[in-house]
Amino acid sequence: MRLKNVPGSREAVVQSEYVVQETEPKKGCWTEVFGNANPIHIEIGMGKGRFISDLAKLNPGINYVGIEKYSSVLIRAIEKQEELMLPNLKFIRMDAENICDWFEKGEVDKIYLNFSDPWPKDRHAKRRLTSVQFLARYEKLLMPGHGLEFKTDNRDLFDFSLEQFDEAGWIKDYVTYDLHHSEYMEGNVMTEYEEKFSSMGNPICKVAAHF
Repeated sequence: MRLKNVPGSREAVVQSEYVVQETEPKKGCWTEVFGNANPIHIEIGMGKGRFISDLAKLNPGINYVGIEKYSSVLIRAIEKQEELMLPNLKFIRMDAENICDWFEKGEVDKIYLNFSDPWPKDRHAKRRLTSVQFLARYEKLLMPGHGLEFKTDNRDLFDFSLEQFDEAGWIKDYVTYDLHHSEYMEGNVMTEYEEKFSSMGNPICKVAAHF
């Protein structure tokens, strides 16, 4: 779901010190961006940034990069970060299709996908962030043997994603159709959507997989 346009959000994103701009060095230069060589975890489609901000607070030895397409959404994450000032958290405003322009091969340790747009029409399947087309992109960024975690309450999208992992030759580390009543709930960090949907009684599906 897209938020309404927030006046001045695009300008604020461009001016924010927490947003890495297209004109700045990035691909292969993330050690310079963060000032250290700590592992890099990214969240694609981070929304308002609650999930990735919480992770960054809990894990100061990991660098986090939140990716969001819409300025009107990203601005909320920036506002949080202006209060928290976490040194291990940066943002990018970009379309996920261009992710290979931002990270060098093997530069990323882990990817998070949370409640991604299901793109329900069949003709839009390749736009889903768990499609084989996107998995091929992730393989260019991730260190060999590393992978992603995906959470959703959309069962159709989840089943599609499991099929895509198989088609792409990825290995599923674990699968649960009801995260909040499973052994994998320990240490779980919730997103805004996860809290909302689970409170409505919707089971949350989760898979962890690597290539």
